[in-house]
Amino acid sequence: MKGTDVTLLLLLGLAIWIVGTIYYASAGPAILETTSLRYWTAFSLSPIFSAVLCILILRWRHIAAVNWTSAMLLLAIPGMIGEALVLSNLSTFMPKLHATSGGRYGAFLFATYALVLGLAEVVTLMSTPPAAKG
Repeated sequence: MKGTDVTLLLLLGLAIWIVGTIYYASAGPAILETTSLRYWTAFSLSPIFSAVLCILILRWRHIAAVNWTSAMLLLAIPGMIGEALVLSNLSTFMPKLHATSGGRYGAFLFATYALVLGLAEVVTLMSTPPAAKG
């Protein structure tokens, strides 16, 4: 992976986090504080949408499959750091959400990061030659 890819992936990760945070700050109550069906539908679709977006970014940059884990981490780390700040100051960053919705929002985040990073790890392991796996 080139140095420009590293920088670009970090910046894209930051941009995705900013857009996502603004979206959930605005639309969060309609997603997190709603019927069970709407919540679980969004809970299922959000990680899938994020994974597809990240895969499209890696394909656009022609990131080799053996580097997907590292590349996905570069996309995820800005958001993981940012979400730590948001969740610890939920009422400041997402004033429309009730404090009790922080757990639901956190669950969205865990599911999304788990799917995206887990998928990247599987792709990387499947593309790594057997001799390199040890």
